[in-house]
Amino acid sequence: MVVNYPNGKHYAKPEIKRPPQKKTRNLTTFSNRGMSLEDDINDSNISYLRQERAVIHKKPTPIQIVNVDYPKRSAAVIKEAYFRQASTTDYNGVYRGLYLDFEAKETKNKLSFPLKNFHQHQITHMHQCLKQKGICFVILRFSSTNRLFLLEAKQLLTYWEKQADGRKSIPVSELEKVGYEMYYGFSPRIPYLDVVDQLIDQSLSNI
Repeated sequence: MVVNYPNGKHYAKPEIKRPPQKKTRNLTTFSNRGMSLEDDINDSNISYLRQERAVIHKKPTPIQIVNVDYPKRSAAVIKEAYFRQASTTDYNGVYRGLYLDFEAKETKNKLSFPLKNFHQHQITHMHQCLKQKGICFVILRFSSTNRLFLLEAKQLLTYWEKQADGRKSIPVSELEKVGYEMYYGFSPRIPYLDVVDQLIDQSLSNI
């Protein structure tokens, strides 16, 4: 299927290189087993939903279908489509009566996370969510080392603004200080709500 952006450029789905199964530090990991970060988060959200802990889903991206092939009467194949609008962030939902909104990104880099992986419309959306007191963050994975971090959106916005001064990426050494490193589990696979609990409790203690 050919999918085009509003500016007419073709969209090519990026090839995801599966990271090797690896133990991180001295903690037991059930890491990916051939799954992408998106698969891991989707699996985690299903676990949270079954546990009745949270309702969080991946946002669908609206597309305009312009060419459909019908090889069989019972089946249709989309040959060409366009994104109707630029996407915002990947996930949103409700947890502990609060609105959650977050993005998930991967990189093959080992020592830093490139800011170019984010887009201005995503940054704008996160800023708008924060203004409405939503809990907004990003989940970052270093696929070559299989390390996971949760970084609050307010921290990401700070790094984003520093691009004017030449900032191009976020070093792992800084993520270790300002972010929250997470480790793979079984159910959920990525226990990111444990970090969100800390964020909520910190927010309540400041009231």
